[in-house]
Amino acid sequence: MLKFDKLKSYFFALTFSGIMFCSSIAQSQEESYVPCQVMPMLITNHEADMGDLVRYYSPSNSFRWGRISDPGGSQERRDRIVTLNKKYLAELDKINFSELPQECKVDYILFKRDLKYDINNAKQHDKIYTEVKNWFPFSENIYKYLKLRRRGYQLDAKEVAQSWNTSAKQIDSLLPVLKKEESLNNNQIQEAISAIEDLKNSATSIFSFFNDYDPMFTWWVPTTYKALDSSLADYKTAFQAKLENKRPVDESGIIGYPAGRDELVKQLKYEMIPYNPEELIEIANKEFAWCDKELLKATEEMGFGKDWKAAQEKVKNTYVAPGHQPEAMLDLYNESIDFLKEHDLISVPPLAEETWGMQMMSPQRQLVNPFFTGGTNITISYPTSEMSYDQKMMSMRGNNPHFSKATVHHELIAGHNLEGFMNSRYRTYRNYRTPFWTEGWSLYWELLLWDKGFPSGPEDRIGMLFWHMHRCARIIFSLNYHLGKWTPQECIDFLVDRVGFERANAEGEVRRSFIGSYPPLYQLAYLTGGRQFYALREELVKTGKMSDKEFHDKIMKLNSMPIEMIRAILTDQDVKEDFKTSWKFYDSID
Repeated sequence: MLKFDKLKSYFFALTFSGIMFCSSIAQSQEESYVPCQVMPMLITNHEADMGDLVRYYSPSNSFRWGRISDPGGSQERRDRIVTLNKKYLAELDKINFSELPQECKVDYILFKRDLKYDINNAKQHDKIYTEVKNWFPFSENIYKYLKLRRRGYQLDAKEVAQSWNTSAKQIDSLLPVLKKEESLNNNQIQEAISAIEDLKNSATSIFSFFNDYDPMFTWWVPTTYKALDSSLADYKTAFQAKLENKRPVDESGIIGYPAGRDELVKQLKYEMIPYNPEELIEIANKEFAWCDKELLKATEEMGFGKDWKAAQEKVKNTYVAPGHQPEAMLDLYNESIDFLKEHDLISVPPLAEETWGMQMMSPQRQLVNPFFTGGTNITISYPTSEMSYDQKMMSMRGNNPHFSKATVHHELIAGHNLEGFMNSRYRTYRNYRTPFWTEGWSLYWELLLWDKGFPSGPEDRIGMLFWHMHRCARIIFSLNYHLGKWTPQECIDFLVDRVGFERANAEGEVRRSFIGSYPPLYQLAYLTGGRQFYALREELVKTGKMSDKEFHDKIMKLNSMPIEMIRAILTDQDVKEDFKTSWKFYDSID
C-alpha cells in the first residue's frame, strides 16, 4: 500500500495534470476559435457540394478537386454548378450582414465575391462555347450515353456503335473545313480544345465501364470507340495547331498565351489589388532602383568598385561541390530558424520543425524550376549526371549558398512550410486561395530579415538582392509580356542583363512563367503580396499596437485570404457588404 504522504502526492499530481490538461484544451479551443457558425458552415457545405457535383458530373465518378472557378466540360455540368452557386447566393441574402462579427463580415464579402465571380466566369464560357458549338454537332452522341452510364443503365450496344461511327465520320469531314477556317480567335480555340478533351474523356469513361462487362457492348463498340477516340485526338491537334499559329514564336521557342490588359485588370480587381498593370510596373522599377543602390554598396565593400556583375560572379562561384548541396541547405535552414527564435519573431510549432523534409528535383522539373521549391519538403535543384558541363555549371552557380540564403526561410519556416502547417489547423473552412497571400507571406520574410540584419556580409546581401531584383523583374517582364509588349526572348535577356541570371536559369524562369499552370498574376504576386504584408506591419508593429510575434502569429491563424481583408480584421475596419478595394499599400513604402 502507498503511504499517506505518497498517496497525497499522487493525488496532487493527478489534480495538477487534470488542471494542465483542461488549460491546454481551453487554450486549444481559443486558438481554433470560430468567430461565428453561419459563415464557416456555408463555406464548408459549399465546398463539399461543389466537390460532389464535379465528381458526379465529370467523366469519371472518381474525379474530384477543390474550389474551381471554371467547371468546364459539358453544358449540363456547368449549368448545374451555376445553379448551386446561385442557391448559395440566395442563402447569403438571408443573412443580416451588419450583425456579423468582423471576421464573418470578411468571410461574407469574400464568399459572395467568389460565387459571383464563378457565375460570371461560367457565363463567359457559355458565350464562347455558343460561338463554337457548330463545330460539335456530335457532342450529344457522347453525353447522352454518359448520363446513362452514371446510373449503370444497359446501353443499346448497336446504337452506340452506329452513333459513334457517325460521329467519327462527322469529325473527319470537319477537319479539312477547320484547317481553312481563319475567323476563330484564341478564346474560341481554347474553349473548343477544352470541349474536345471533355468529350474524349467522356467516351473513354463510357467505354471503360461497359467493355468486357457487357457482352453485346464488347462485341459492337470497341472498333468504333477506337475510331472515335482517334478522330477526337486529330480534332484536338488541329485546333491546337491553329492556336499555336496565333501565338508569336521567337528564338526562345517558348510559346505562351498573353492574357491581355482587360484580363489583367479583371484579375487584379478580383485579388483586391488597387493598382493597374502600368502602375505596378512603375512601382517595380522604383523598387529595382533601390536594389541597384544597395547592390553598388555591397559591390564597393567587396572591392569591385561599381562593377556589380564582377562582384556577383565571385558570389556565384562560391557554389558547393556536387553531393554537398543538401547539407548546405540544412546549414542555411539552421541559420534562419535560429535567427527567427533569437529575435522572437514568430511561434514555431515543434512538429513543424520536426517534420519538414528534403527531396531532389528531377532534371525535367529543373527545366521550369531552376531554383529549389518548398512546402512540406524543400525540393533541391542541382545538377544531375546527364546534364552538359555548361548546364551543370549554370545550375551550381545559380544555386550558390549566398543566393540560397535568401530563400530557404521562404520555402520552409516561416514561409511555405509553416503556411501549409498552420492552414491545415486553423480556420480550415477558408479556401480563398491566392498567391498574393501564399507567395506574398514567404517573400515578406525576405524583406523583414533584410531589415533585421540577417545577411552577415556583402556576399549575403548580394545574394538577397539577387532575389529581390528577381521579384522586381518578375513584375516587369510578366506584365509586359501579358500586355503584349515583350516577347519571351526579351524577358530572358532582361533577366540575364538586368538581374544577373545564368542564361539557362533565365530560360527556365520564363518557361515556367508562360507555359506552365501559373495564372497571369502569379509572378507579380510575390513582391506585391510581400509589400502588402510589409505595409501592414508598418501600420501595426512599427506603431507599437502589436509585437512582431503577435502580428505574425495572428496572421498565421487567420488562414489564406486577400491581404486587404487581413488588414480589415486586424484593424477592425468598418467594412460594408459592397466592399471595394482601396488600400494603396505602396504609398507607405519609401
